[in-house]
Amino acid sequence: MFLARSLFRMSSHNPLMRLEQRAAEADQIIEYLKQQIQLLKEKTVAQASVREEKKLMLENAKLKSDIEQLRNLLLEKERKRGVCVPMPAGDAVAECVSKPAPPPQPAAPSASPAPAAAAGQSPAPKEKKKPEKKVEKKQPAASQADAKVDVSRLDLRVGCIITAEKHPDADSLYVEQVDVGEPSPRTVVSGLVKHIPLEQMQNRMAILMCNLKPAKMRGVVSQAMVMCASSPDKVEILDPPSGAVPGDRITFQGFPGEPDKELNPKKKVWEQVQPDLRTDAQCVATYKGAAFEVAGKGVCKAQTMNNSGIK
Repeated sequence: MFLARSLFRMSSHNPLMRLEQRAAEADQIIEYLKQQIQLLKEKTVAQASVREEKKLMLENAKLKSDIEQLRNLLLEKERKRGVCVPMPAGDAVAECVSKPAPPPQPAAPSASPAPAAAAGQSPAPKEKKKPEKKVEKKQPAASQADAKVDVSRLDLRVGCIITAEKHPDADSLYVEQVDVGEPSPRTVVSGLVKHIPLEQMQNRMAILMCNLKPAKMRGVVSQAMVMCASSPDKVEILDPPSGAVPGDRITFQGFPGEPDKELNPKKKVWEQVQPDLRTDAQCVATYKGAAFEVAGKGVCKAQTMNNSGIK
């Protein structure tokens, strides 16, 4: 009878011990997991702080660069106007973009002429200042540049149409990304949907006019214009010569000169030059008979359109 009771006690006591032991182990595991979760949270916060710090540093550097560019632009404009511009706070001296006039001499005291007269000295005659003549030498040159209107004023370059897609808000327009030899492609909007299939607009060479003033076309800013041979019922994109690469300049024999940085729409330079742009009998693109030429590589042509206008 005693043995039976002992066995019952052992059988009833051991499961409780195992449960208590497992509960203790579970508490330890839970505590360990809590510690790991806290470490992960701290690590995540630290990584986020580092990323945010890097982002802020990049934005700060860009803002400094933009401010410096605007400051230089302001100084350049004030230099042309002959204005003395103070440097921003923190600089040791003020930067003058033109030499300031000498400070006026202090007026002589009113009592000083009396001693001079008493001593028998006549006062020195006052020098009359001659009016300064304003000589503007640069104006005639500027007027001559404005008077010279020919194809050399156009910034025509070889470009590569990397991608093209239909304009989201205009059925007749393509929106293209074009490499014209600059660090990043230009966005160009062209009304060629009815004339050139979309597949023929992809990854092809072309001639771009790059100094038109950027214009918004149905919500998309166009930064250049694709040059085409054109007639009322047909349009062909001009092809550069074999071996030409994006950024190659188009030149014209007999019309030297550097293109305008940006054509002034009020001067109507493009409108005056465009009527003289045509393809000849051999489909070569010309201006007053001078071929569109890439130096050392050849001339630009249309595929089939001869004696046609170019725009």
